[in-house]
Amino acid sequence: MSKTLSRARSPQATADVSTSQATLESLCAAEHSECLMCGPANSLGLKLRFRVQPDGSVLAMFACREAFRSYPETLHGGVISALLDAAMTNALFSVGVVGVTAELTVRFLAAVALNRGAVVRASIEKDAHPLFYVRAELEQDRKLMARATAKFLVKVCR
Repeated sequence: MSKTLSRARSPQATADVSTSQATLESLCAAEHSECLMCGPANSLGLKLRFRVQPDGSVLAMFACREAFRSYPETLHGGVISALLDAAMTNALFSVGVVGVTAELTVRFLAAVALNRGAVVRASIEKDAHPLFYVRAELEQDRKLMARATAKFLVKVCR
């Protein structure tokens, strides 16, 4: 994991990983089941499975298939942006927050190759309820390929 997303956690916080994972899965199923990126009920979706890590971040693996191509041998930048956004959404789910993206800034550092795996991870940087500052990274072969920062607003349920 890159140093920008690594945060030390207390032993108690580490013990809460299973609780955070259950919260993430519950909110994803209840609020996001049809999401193209992570929704378990979307028949056309990617069904990404995010896992809460001991440091409080969330992580998912992604297969960079040919179907997500832009230029030859290159993963589409819009897919990369969506992966980063989904990771940040799931980081919020892990702490019981349902939020919507208010602002997203993506920095592409290198081309992401097709037909290889990638790892996307995210963590919450700051809670300024109802605004949350979140950060995400996408790595391939342990190399940082893209990163994002975002502001999320707590979703108002109607």
